[in-house]
Amino acid sequence: MKIAIINGPNLNLLGKREVDIYGGEPFDNFLKTLREKYPGIEISYFQSNVEGELINEIQRLGFSCDGIILNPGGYTHTSVAIGDAIAAIITPVVEVHISNIFSREEFRKLSHVSGKAKGVISGLGLKGYELALESFIK
Repeated sequence: MKIAIINGPNLNLLGKREVDIYGGEPFDNFLKTLREKYPGIEISYFQSNVEGELINEIQRLGFSCDGIILNPGGYTHTSVAIGDAIAAIITPVVEVHISNIFSREEFRKLSHVSGKAKGVISGLGLKGYELALESFIK
């Protein structure tokens, strides 16, 4: 089974930025642990701060893997194009947010991704990525 994790803008700073919201663990450490816990699953990882690069990666993987776990970061609330890219592919996508976007600023409650995703996990920290992975395994 092939699962791709795609992280959007500023998620390269996990463990350093706003640790009260996003936690203190760098994503690379978490990813290593996730791969060790699920050795039979091929987990690829891509992160970009650039909207077009995220769209290119969604399109590249959207016909060749079993699932995409996507945290579009701030683009969740602004990018119709990322939502359109998800609608254009056949691979199911689970939208993940580390923080509870519905308990934050009003503008964060709008997602251009959720309506195209298989599901949404929000507010469970990095555990949300593992739960998304489990949803593809089952």
